[in-house]
Amino acid sequence: MTDNTISSAVIIGAGIFGVSTAVQLARRGVRVTILNDGSPANGASGRSLSWLNSARMRSLPYHRLRMAGIDRYRTLSARFPDADWLRFDGGLTWDADDERNEIDAAYRYEVSLGYDAQWLSGADVPRVTPGVNANAITPQGAIFNPGEGWVDLPALIGLLLKEYSELGGVLVTDQGAARALIEGGRAVGAETATGRYFLADAVVLATGPAVPRMAAESGQIIGDGTPIALLVQTKPFAHPLRAVLNTPRVAVRPAPGGAFSLDADWAADEGVTLRPDGGFEIDDSVVAALLAEAANVLEGNPKLEVATIGVGGKPIPGDGEPVVGALKAIPGYYVAFSHSGATLGLILGELLAFEVMRGAEHPMLATFRPERFALS
Repeated sequence: MTDNTISSAVIIGAGIFGVSTAVQLARRGVRVTILNDGSPANGASGRSLSWLNSARMRSLPYHRLRMAGIDRYRTLSARFPDADWLRFDGGLTWDADDERNEIDAAYRYEVSLGYDAQWLSGADVPRVTPGVNANAITPQGAIFNPGEGWVDLPALIGLLLKEYSELGGVLVTDQGAARALIEGGRAVGAETATGRYFLADAVVLATGPAVPRMAAESGQIIGDGTPIALLVQTKPFAHPLRAVLNTPRVAVRPAPGGAFSLDADWAADEGVTLRPDGGFEIDDSVVAALLAEAANVLEGNPKLEVATIGVGGKPIPGDGEPVVGALKAIPGYYVAFSHSGATLGLILGELLAFEVMRGAEHPMLATFRPERFALS
């Protein structure tokens, strides 16, 4: 199969999906313009926990896609073995000590798929992965996944944009928000808030939590389950933790320079209020409680201090599965909308570029088509 005649594309959004797709298209000789309403990674990609994994239980197509995503990061890691923004030091997960604990079922499921998993008691953890307060682990034990890791998405996006620029790609960040331009029933480019037009053969919508609303402006339905997310990054400090921790009350991952990133659904639910002007109010007491929960799961219960706080929508489709590919009712218009933006960041860009270039569907994306919401 050969590529079709597409010679130009506009990408709306400079998060990981948009930039990854743009680089893949530029590598294939397409003239690409990225439009973003500010600096790159100023949305969900800048406040993502960025845990690289296919842990727990999900559909087999989604698992296969995530494993392909991890594979691409492994290839990238081989190119940059000393990078402090991409690490594979494993992930450790445990559940609350109540009737919702699914550690045994999750472990059995992961093993059935050949996903590298070790069941550990609290006493076993220190010899396998350092830096964890073993006393915080519930009696049902924890799962350690040696093949998991994490990525700092702003650093990765910066690396990809460097290549993109060298390939002749254009990045526009000073023209406000953009919208797809539809003429004669097909996508022909994009218009910015300042009234500038960027015409192209294909348009890719990759604006994170804004995708469903922006698609709806063109009459297209995409189910939306986006919640508010709160990501706290600590000031750097010396600590032996290297794995990503997913615990009942807090998720913790290392970050470049010795910092740690923290999040929890309860903290976002309890600590963030939407203001009438569209901004957010953050409850300092909830942030303090999140820091305390993180300290409790870390060896030595260190004192943690806030460096930055990120708040905004966490892209999650209505049925939890990725939404990727052509909006078939509008030729030339494509979307990328998913949770697991970090894990899928490289592979979705690759597969979406394949579809844009060839005008054909990639089989790995068969169950993730946007039109499934219109048919439900």
